[in-house]
Amino acid sequence: MDARTDTETAATASAASPERAGAAPARGLFTRGRLFALLGAAVLVVAIVVGLGWLFVGSHHVSTDDAYVNADVADITPLVAGPIISAPATDTMPVKKGDVLVVIDPSDYRLALAQADAQLGQAERQVQGDFATRDMQNATTAARAADVVHARAQLASAEADLTRAETDLARRQALAPKGAVSADELTAAQNRMGQTRAAVNAAQAAVAEAVATQSAAAGQARAAEALVAGTSVSTNPAVALAQAKRDQAALDLERTVIRAPIDGVIAKNTIEVGQRVEAGAALMTVVPIQSAYVDANFKEEQLRRVRIGQPVILTSDLYGRGVKFHGRVTGVAGGTGAAFAVIPAQNATGNWIKVVQRLPVRIALDPNELAQHPLRVGLSMNVDIDTDR
Repeated sequence: MDARTDTETAATASAASPERAGAAPARGLFTRGRLFALLGAAVLVVAIVVGLGWLFVGSHHVSTDDAYVNADVADITPLVAGPIISAPATDTMPVKKGDVLVVIDPSDYRLALAQADAQLGQAERQVQGDFATRDMQNATTAARAADVVHARAQLASAEADLTRAETDLARRQALAPKGAVSADELTAAQNRMGQTRAAVNAAQAAVAEAVATQSAAAGQARAAEALVAGTSVSTNPAVALAQAKRDQAALDLERTVIRAPIDGVIAKNTIEVGQRVEAGAALMTVVPIQSAYVDANFKEEQLRRVRIGQPVILTSDLYGRGVKFHGRVTGVAGGTGAAFAVIPAQNATGNWIKVVQRLPVRIALDPNELAQHPLRVGLSMNVDIDTDR
């Protein structure tokens, strides 16, 4: 009884085992199929999300990491020559507008200013003398005019005397044949007429001399007037020239102290105390980090929708992506870097290969953000422009 039962049980188990053996692979295939289906669905969802993101967001943005911080630096050059006696500015030192950077020995320029002051005083006195000479010449001219009047009056008197003498002589000559006039009286009348004629000649010469003297005095008066005409002592050309030289000397003395033209940080300092510098030599550079901007180099096809005024989001490797800078597009360069190279590329060759060009786009940064997170010239930036706004 027990043996038959064991045999039936074994047979039943052997009959059931093929069904279980076939059921296990079926369940494994179904599980893998579900996994592939889920993976495909996930990939499809991700593709749809990415496509929608690009359609609604990415297509309205252009970005590049080919961007660098720049600034309009101020090159410090002396306007006068001389040895340096003080150089308080050093590399990396922040400075404010008006801070002393370099002091050139002012001794020679103080002497030049003193000499210019003396020449100015001399010129002023000379011009004052010219004004006095002008007044004196005018007075002399007036006196010479009076002399002419006096000489003409004397000539008129002499001519009147000559007329009387001629009349008196003619009357006596008419009476002389009748014996009414003696020979002595006739001779005396002739002598008076000769004297009066000589007096007229002398008076005429005196008038001519007075007129000539008046003309000479008038010429001298005009010459004196020409030196000061239309001017005062301060506006006279000679004084103005001396004043200009004095102002130049004072300006040269002032320029021995070189001050920072803008706020910024000192860079490329090449001077030492005792070194002699010439006018125009490069001494150092002031970098205005508070007014830095970014030049982003975009590819040609990225610039189709870029416009001035569009907002920009920027990040810097210096601070990481956690610090975002906000800016605005302020301009697009007039040409690529290759176009303005010292030796521009020549593409008129048989083996020419097209290379996508990049064009610099100027981006202004928020000054408040720059104050909180200062940047330095040359740092790389990541730039994203919202072309939809």
